[in-house]
Amino acid sequence: MKMILVRRFRVLILMVFLVACALHIVLDLLPKLEGRGARPSGEPGCSCAQPAADAGAPGWAKARGRPGEQPAAASAGDAGWPNKHTLRILQDFSSDPSSNLTSHSLEKLPPAAEPAEGALRGRDPGAPRPRDPAHRPLLRDPGPRRSAPPPGPSGDGSLLARLFEHPLYQVALPPLTEDDVLFNVNSDIRFNPKAAAAAESPDWPREGAEDEEFSPTGEAAIDSYPNWLKFHIGINRHELYSRHNSAIEALLRDLGAQKITSVAMKSGGTQLKLIMTFQNYGQALFKPMKQTREQETPPDFFYFSDYERHNAEIAAFHLDRILDFRRVPPVAGRMVNMTKEIRDVTRDKKLWRTFFISPANNICFYGECSYYCSTEHALCGKPDQIEGSLAAFLPDLSLAKRKTWRNPWRRSYHKRKKAEWEVDPDYCEEVKQTPPYDNSRRILDVMDMTIFDFLMGNMDRHHYETFEKFGNETFIIHLDNGRGFGKYSHDELSILVPLQQCCRIRKSTHLRLQLLAREEFKLSLLMAESLRGDRVAPVLYGPHLEALDRRLRIVLQAVRDCVDKDGLPSVVEDDLGPPHRGSARR
Repeated sequence: MKMILVRRFRVLILMVFLVACALHIVLDLLPKLEGRGARPSGEPGCSCAQPAADAGAPGWAKARGRPGEQPAAASAGDAGWPNKHTLRILQDFSSDPSSNLTSHSLEKLPPAAEPAEGALRGRDPGAPRPRDPAHRPLLRDPGPRRSAPPPGPSGDGSLLARLFEHPLYQVALPPLTEDDVLFNVNSDIRFNPKAAAAAESPDWPREGAEDEEFSPTGEAAIDSYPNWLKFHIGINRHELYSRHNSAIEALLRDLGAQKITSVAMKSGGTQLKLIMTFQNYGQALFKPMKQTREQETPPDFFYFSDYERHNAEIAAFHLDRILDFRRVPPVAGRMVNMTKEIRDVTRDKKLWRTFFISPANNICFYGECSYYCSTEHALCGKPDQIEGSLAAFLPDLSLAKRKTWRNPWRRSYHKRKKAEWEVDPDYCEEVKQTPPYDNSRRILDVMDMTIFDFLMGNMDRHHYETFEKFGNETFIIHLDNGRGFGKYSHDELSILVPLQQCCRIRKSTHLRLQLLAREEFKLSLLMAESLRGDRVAPVLYGPHLEALDRRLRIVLQAVRDCVDKDGLPSVVEDDLGPPHRGSARR
């Protein structure tokens, strides 16, 4: 009798489990089926009912009807959770070691949705217009011309303008061939945003009149490309963007002003980041403000648990450009309306469900991530305005694969253990015998990155990426700089260990650092002027600017110590001579 009761109990438990699974599946599928049946044909609408608990919040789950609709009609078709629409492939912007294998896309682009990618075909960049009418040249900067300062707040008579007119900032790159550009572009193909929207999803939100046409206005086809696409097709073996690429300044304006049409959480990572899609189909990574400008990283914080600062991302782009590396994607600051530009446009249910109203009547949310994603660490607006940084996406991995490399001077990311380079003073000799560091270019790129990180105080450089197309003869992309500019009162000398162990530096980098140490081209003043044009200026607290000058002197002293020990020819690599493939020249 007891055995029969035990068996019946097990069967009962199994039945309850199966019923729970069935209910879970039905709850996931029912909203989509309801949404399809509820909304009129051709109109985007909801796909699930609002939870009862959310309905009580004032204005929290109001129906978002189309312009001109009656409220009743809107509530029938649009009440509750909006229908998920197909997004363009989302670029992986993290330093995840697997990021070169796949893109963390929400949905893959259908084969028909290739309007922008269709422009990426063409031929040789440097040659004059070919006689063959079927041949199209690469889209690239025009040939030799009168030099002009890079885009930015550097008008006539400014310190930045004078810096960028200096001969060290006029060094020409080697002539580009087809193998030296990331994309071969057919410059006669026009970018059609209406076709892009139709190909991606019939439910993509459209603005303006239904019969609005994107008709030709007389400009060249190249001019019809959005600025994010111009940025992508300007990438080459030596740089992310050229010194005179006017699309970069336009792209910075777009990041700060373009209408946001969709928001989703970035998968992976330790802290909350959002992927924002704009009206012109560009995308950017949004890092919200977590600390005020004057707050320093607490001394008891480990580097791997430090906050990521939005203003550090902005300042890193400007510092990289002043150093003439041009290896950080464009980043701009922006004030975002959390209600209209995040909550009301997101299709990410996990993100949407974390919104709440604080006791102070401010709109807050916290999302999902490894650290600092809870009600105790919620991001709150004033009342719904939040500041953040927007970093332009690089080309999608399906179009331009990137290879992820472990930084040889990666930290242990452990509370007690030390990395090998921290205990072995001859560690660099071992690194230089290992490909690709046996090539002078890569080790010199690592030295540039080391100097860049030391100036910012960034200890979190565990991996870096390069474009796979260019092999090992290309630059390092300086991604993910949010843990820089955390301490202005402390200089983390361990960041400089690679330079001190290897005692190698490019001549161009060394000369520019010496130039920026002069009173007439003081680095802190140049940074202050460059950052002044950002929408969330002042970007850096004053003592952080002063720390840049102090750390620059420390870098130059480290180079002098190396020269005293090993001699100038062994330390400073001349990259200003005649260029040739395989050299250390950028």
